[in-house]
Amino acid sequence: MNIPCILIPILVGLICGILGYLLGKMNSRNDDSLSASLQADLDACKANTRNLNARISTLEADLAAKPKATAQSFTATAPVIIPFDAALAENVLGKKIKENDLKIVEGIGPKIEALFNDAGIKTWHELSLTSTERLQSILDAGGENFAMHNPSTWAKQASMAYQGKWKELKDWQDNLLGGKE
Repeated sequence: MNIPCILIPILVGLICGILGYLLGKMNSRNDDSLSASLQADLDACKANTRNLNARISTLEADLAAKPKATAQSFTATAPVIIPFDAALAENVLGKKIKENDLKIVEGIGPKIEALFNDAGIKTWHELSLTSTERLQSILDAGGENFAMHNPSTWAKQASMAYQGKWKELKDWQDNLLGGKE
């Protein structure tokens, strides 16, 4: 048998073993520095979580110390009733206006006014406080002749009428088409 033939695989194996050992040692040093970095990040996150939990506790305590809102506290901030000025409305709009006539809202006619009255919406103020979604659901419930209308501007128009902003209402309505922008 030839000795060099046996020696070559042994030497190659030994060199590979030494290189593997050295590479493993180098990687373990990098892992230690990586672990230290990750540990520092984890510690920072834990500290941040403790600070946030303390802040939440403080805010909960502050909230618990505040008086609870009751129905009576809301009635104190009820909207101011604005008197209706028929002469001013007629002067600006060029036609006689009755108080809380929903038909002055561009897009509302007698049948839609009756539909809203049946649903409990009888004043400009009530119409101004009603969401577009609720208005649309009332229209949808009235049938397909009503469902095609778009009430997206009606609450705003009613609010202007309720507040007596007749000039503003007229200017806006001049730019509307069937109650739509």
